[in-house]
Amino acid sequence: MFNKLREKLKSWTEGLIKKAVVEEVKEASKKIVLKEPIKVKKWHIKKEKKVKSKKVSKKEIEEEIKSIEEHKFIEAKPKTYDKEERQLGNKILEDIKTEEKEKESFFKKIFSKITKIKISEEDFEAYSNDLEMLLLENNVAVEVSERIIKQLKENIVGKEFLKKEIEFQIKETLKDIIYKILVEPFDLIDKIRLKRADNKPYIILFCGINGTGKTTTIAKLGNLLKEKKLSCVIAAGDTFRAASIEQIKKHGNKLGIEVISHEYGSDPASVGFDAIKYAEKNHIDVVLIDTAGRMHTEKNLMAQIEKIAKVCHPDIKLFIGESITGNDIIEQIRIFNESVNIDGIILAKADVDEKGGTALSVGYTTGKPILYLGTGQEYKDLEPFNKNKFVESLGL
Repeated sequence: MFNKLREKLKSWTEGLIKKAVVEEVKEASKKIVLKEPIKVKKWHIKKEKKVKSKKVSKKEIEEEIKSIEEHKFIEAKPKTYDKEERQLGNKILEDIKTEEKEKESFFKKIFSKITKIKISEEDFEAYSNDLEMLLLENNVAVEVSERIIKQLKENIVGKEFLKKEIEFQIKETLKDIIYKILVEPFDLIDKIRLKRADNKPYIILFCGINGTGKTTTIAKLGNLLKEKKLSCVIAAGDTFRAASIEQIKKHGNKLGIEVISHEYGSDPASVGFDAIKYAEKNHIDVVLIDTAGRMHTEKNLMAQIEKIAKVCHPDIKLFIGESITGNDIIEQIRIFNESVNIDGIILAKADVDEKGGTALSVGYTTGKPILYLGTGQEYKDLEPFNKNKFVESLGL
């Protein structure tokens, strides 16, 4: 999901290594006694000369630094001589080749000498804005992106990392930060079974905005409960939207789950109350209360869901949203949380979410865990949210 972010981290670490090599070469070059390059005069050779110096010229150092910055090393270029100088020229050429090899070895030794890279604040600041923009592009909320960047800075600036592991270490640091931001989910099935020990039905209230797949998600959870050998009943509390009762009854018939309903326009709180009484009478384990989808800006409908919560006293209130909504979901979930104090989150359409930042943002902004992810169209396509699996799926 975070492919561009991964590529940026790779580019950054390569730049850090290149910078460290160049600085080491510059520092080492200060300790070299400079000499003038070898010059062969064609008509003024009186006797053989042997080059004994193994010193490196200033020009050669500058060329090497430039080559390192361009990610390549300069190969030795052999000189040519005419027939009158062949014998002497060959000897000089051998000395030059020897000197070039020693010079190349000198720079390679410097490169191999660098085993650790220290990240300065200047190095971090040069890339931090790009990293934050990439997080935002992946639907990570602004406040979450800022926290990630701040935490990353505290964890790596001024620290030394092995050259061969620097990219891996920075990625692992980032993954660890993301892991800690996500709220640890609780096991809903365990909570239900614990409540049933008191011989009382476990009541779940669902809320969310229009068109997020709330009714289908309720059906998926009903199917999961059946697989776990837990009985349930559905309260058709969406008495507002046309055909909503027929839709939930269709799911109930397919799954063999009883659906309690009233007429359209009736009080949804009374539907939930009757479903609870039905569960108590028939020893049903779980009551799933559907509600009408509503925008977080509709104050009268938000007040209505508050009433449902007060009448039905749910054990848990779940917000259902879409992974692909992006940052719009942040404000939605915040308002619902203020109204009914949600306890957990289910994200639908996680299978088509190519960015992944929504899951990271909703937990942080509400302090509430993601319990399940909708991963397809079938009833079986509801999987428990796993922090480790999610962080690995980001592709960092």
